[in-house]
Amino acid sequence: MKYAHLYLLLLLVNFSTSGKGQDKADLPPDTIKAVNMDVVTSYGPKTSVRGIRQDRKGNIWLASEEGIIRYDGKSFANITRDINSDRYFFVLEDRKGNHWFAAYGTGVYYYDGQSFRHYTTNQGLASNRISIIYEDKGGDIWFGVDGGVSRYDGTSFQNFPTEGGQFNNDVNAIMEDKSGKLWFGTRGHTYVYDGKSFAVFTYNGEPVKNVWSMIEDRKGNIWFGGGSGLWRFNGSTRSQFTKSFINNIYEDKKGNIWTSGYSSNSNGFGLSRYDHKALSSIKPTVTEIAQSPHFFRILEAKDGSIWYGAVDGVYRYDGNTITDFKDKVVQRQ
Repeated sequence: MKYAHLYLLLLLVNFSTSGKGQDKADLPPDTIKAVNMDVVTSYGPKTSVRGIRQDRKGNIWLASEEGIIRYDGKSFANITRDINSDRYFFVLEDRKGNHWFAAYGTGVYYYDGQSFRHYTTNQGLASNRISIIYEDKGGDIWFGVDGGVSRYDGTSFQNFPTEGGQFNNDVNAIMEDKSGKLWFGTRGHTYVYDGKSFAVFTYNGEPVKNVWSMIEDRKGNIWFGGGSGLWRFNGSTRSQFTKSFINNIYEDKKGNIWTSGYSSNSNGFGLSRYDHKALSSIKPTVTEIAQSPHFFRILEAKDGSIWYGAVDGVYRYDGNTITDFKDKVVQRQ
């Protein structure tokens, strides 16, 4: 893919190779024995669910303000109830089947099913406020933090600021494209990393700013969502779908594009689906599935149902009904 003009960052600082950074990286992580999961409920979290993933066994994992919640299809278990009471923003299962939990204030937790390892700035993280976690094709784990990104190679951290050498922009989105380049969406600029250096991504000579979500679809197009709305970049030109704020973008198995963002039909957020058969048209067919004061991340489960986090819990859409897990299972047309 031919990218729009990229220009190099003025400064790229690697904190983990400095003396101070190396001292922090030498500190071993705190190890915490896993709690006995003897308390389960038939209902899910009632507060914000910002992250949602399905593991290789089919369990649904939720990053919520109540902790990390695991749903096995029958009941919910709070995995971190005895660890801390911080807000969790993201959950990742790595290629080895271990889990990483992003806390927005106390760093990141690694969970192997038996115990936790706790990583903070004492071990080399750039910040303890983690918003997103991503595993690249080489197996390195990237953390979007308050003001930059941290990369963990299994031994130590490397930290990269994203704006003139300063940590001053949250990283909200991380994506690796088919060519192996990593993309980072921030509240400031959007960056592309080729494995050697970072560059600012521009379109028509202007930096692309305030990006909250990015995906590469099956055709190789890059989708951007954020303060400038929803748009698609095919390597040379862009297609704008909406100018309203978009929080998350997801492509399902059929090629439909799902978004959570400001709704044109209400004062809150909407969960919308762009039909894959009409994405090439100027005005593709879009269907608003649900409304809420706020929606977060979207997931297609293995059974084809769509899960999405909201300010008041988690929901599942099976194509006909929406299931609410806040108290008891409630299905709504």
